[in-house]
Amino acid sequence: MVTSVVHVVRHGQVHNPEGVLYGRLPGYGLSELGRRMADRLGEYFEAANLVHLVSSPLQRAQETMAPIAAGHPHLVVTIDERVIEAANVFEGKSFGKNNEILLKPSSWWALRNPLRPTWGEAYTSIAARMQAAISEAASHAPEAEALIVAHELPIWMARRSAENRTLVHDPRHREARLASVTTFRFQDGRLVGVEYSEPAGDLVPVKTSKKFRPGA
Repeated sequence: MVTSVVHVVRHGQVHNPEGVLYGRLPGYGLSELGRRMADRLGEYFEAANLVHLVSSPLQRAQETMAPIAAGHPHLVVTIDERVIEAANVFEGKSFGKNNEILLKPSSWWALRNPLRPTWGEAYTSIAARMQAAISEAASHAPEAEALIVAHELPIWMARRSAENRTLVHDPRHREARLASVTTFRFQDGRLVGVEYSEPAGDLVPVKTSKKFRPGA
């Protein structure tokens, strides 16, 4: 029986003082706190039996990967578009203090079906590409561990799919906090378990707002 482990890591905190939904936009790197989170992840995985590293192409993901990769200098980081952030029509916009953007008639068409959702990439599409990337990573790590740095919604879709749960969900209740680790365990190529941990949980700021924000 061959066992493989794939850790899917969410990136650290992003420098975003304007509160923009940055999505796939370039130029959004880690904040000072985000770099501390990345360093914590580097320490956490230093002794792990990592044999395969994958990152989203976005800056914040690659910066989160850097300390992990530095602890495993014999490995090359593979950039994989399949683990990128979800597409979103509100990308580049600020929602305002009280989600004012959602009150504008120009936004209503995008909000017409939250079950798909119509404001961005379909949940089924996100889950499918993440499943493929995770399965491929597992194939590169027989009796070892692989690691992927990705983003909140794609990670949550991968987990809900793996646990045979509906992909429709309340975004405010996702369990994929900054610098968290969602671990997928395989035996002979078959998924047998999912685990969740927060190596940098003590560094994550407490959220003061529970407002719904599409894509947030």
